[in-house]
Amino acid sequence: MNMLANLAVGFLESSSIAKGIEAADAMCKMASVKLAKTSILARGKYMILITGPVGEVESSLRAGKEVLDKALVDEVLIRNVHQQVIDALDKRHAVDVVGALGIVETKEAIAAVKAADAAAKAASVHVLEVKIVVGGGKGYFTVCGEVGDVRSAIAAAVSALKPDQIVSHVVIAQSDPQLLAAVGI
Repeated sequence: MNMLANLAVGFLESSSIAKGIEAADAMCKMASVKLAKTSILARGKYMILITGPVGEVESSLRAGKEVLDKALVDEVLIRNVHQQVIDALDKRHAVDVVGALGIVETKEAIAAVKAADAAAKAASVHVLEVKIVVGGGKGYFTVCGEVGDVRSAIAAAVSALKPDQIVSHVVIAQSDPQLLAAVGI
């Protein structure tokens, strides 16, 4: 397993762009974290991604949640995040062969990151992509590999989420090679 020891990632999703920017500022001032990414999502939501040592990220998230208050849509904290999740965040990770393909689609953007981390830690799969900027405010991720590994990874991802966070999840046992170019576009 390729995890980043003592590196945590924290995400906050806000229903307000203005409050999201204010929360990002408070988060950076509260603790020694890196503001890795902010993004305006569909439906006027705002996403904040921070990285750093576990304790610092936890403190920073508390400060952001306090600022957001009722504007908080979702939060995710991942301790010892899997490297593949970071590598595939909002970009496509290249593979030569897809094999079995697994997809989890989430109602909110950042829930996909939590599910992808659980999948990567549960089985020997390749994380193809983790998309948090998807139309309608959704998120999704894709993994590929041997069919048993993909099934285990998707099961772990689904278990990591609350049932109401999941839109759909599928495993395609023998995906057509044409999907290699089309998945995630």
